[in-house]
Amino acid sequence: MIEYRRKVLSNGLVVLAHRDRATSMAATNIIYKVGARDEDPDHTGFAHLFEHLMFSGSRNAPSFDMPVQMASGENNAFTNNDYTDFYITVPKDNIDTALWLESDRMTDLDINASSLDVQKKVVIEEFNERYLNKPYGDLWLKLRPFLYSVHPYGWPTIGKSPDHIRNATLGMVRDFYDRYYHPSNAIIAVAGDYDYDEMFDMVESRFGHITDRGSEKKVLPVEPAQTESRELVIEGDVPASLVYAVFHMCPRADDRFVVCDTLSDLLSGGTSSRLYRSLVKGEALFTSVNAYVTGDLDPGLFVAGGHVSDGVDPKKACDALMRQLRAMCEERVGEYELTKVQNKFEANTLFGEVNVMDKAMNLCFYEMLGDVSLVNREVSLYRSVTPEAITETARELFADNNVTLLYYLKK
Repeated sequence: MIEYRRKVLSNGLVVLAHRDRATSMAATNIIYKVGARDEDPDHTGFAHLFEHLMFSGSRNAPSFDMPVQMASGENNAFTNNDYTDFYITVPKDNIDTALWLESDRMTDLDINASSLDVQKKVVIEEFNERYLNKPYGDLWLKLRPFLYSVHPYGWPTIGKSPDHIRNATLGMVRDFYDRYYHPSNAIIAVAGDYDYDEMFDMVESRFGHITDRGSEKKVLPVEPAQTESRELVIEGDVPASLVYAVFHMCPRADDRFVVCDTLSDLLSGGTSSRLYRSLVKGEALFTSVNAYVTGDLDPGLFVAGGHVSDGVDPKKACDALMRQLRAMCEERVGEYELTKVQNKFEANTLFGEVNVMDKAMNLCFYEMLGDVSLVNREVSLYRSVTPEAITETARELFADNNVTLLYYLKK
């Protein structure tokens, strides 16, 4: 149970506060509601580029990392399709350093030709190293546009091409900053051993003066429903062939999401899961298997598959995988099997609430979903999933017209 208080500043910044009496550390977490889906199709990778640019220094803090280190803190960030997250952990007495740094780069980020050039090179190198020169690295570069015809989930967070970053101009980058990095497009959480009024006062003193430069969020195109099965074949210099079955599914905030997530854990949640027992340990068709949901704000993906064993026909492995998925549409899940998965989810949730930073991050995430109270209600929602709901959802999800089969073949 995470106790919290919520307040919205006059400039639109949502503030969440959590008092944690069990630690001498404190944390700030700030989410900007901008991700890969907010980019121009001809200028992708900007949200990820800004994850780097936000550490390049601001008007009053030319070096972002140095004040954090001087305050005995740690900081980092990540970007995905839907949002960008920045977090700082410091000793309790140094929390104002974190708030100062976040407020300064929200309003006075130093975007100049030199810093942009440096970060462009960093991102392009990351693109080459992780996506072009790494086994399976180009998988989602090729699969996403095959799965999405109009929605911006059709490209990965890194972007479509290094050229989109290479050709980014100072004006384009500044426009992106002005559009998305401002109070009404942000959520901040503060966690530590402070009185709630004190936390709100600290945030107000650092962020309350910032004038919101908000602009209207663009309306994203709706991806049409898939009407027939698809198949994509890729060949590459990889150590083993890989097979995926990918299905379109509901958005993260949909009531059916917890059922889909539970279904993925039933299929691949450890060595006692269905896919591992049947496809790895039993038939030895795969050396590894996995099933997971992407959890996107807009309708996302359910992915199942793995690496095919040497000498095994990938088509045979894929057929066996599909048999296991379709079995979920017909066979009633046992109470013991379901309860084991639900227990694991509850345990993971509890462990994820031990760290002061995790609490701040969770509060921001659920606020972004539109209902911060979910931070304390999701365990009960997972507990309420029934075998009948699993079967019904599997039938809808694993429909023949909703599957895309990927064969990533070893040359």
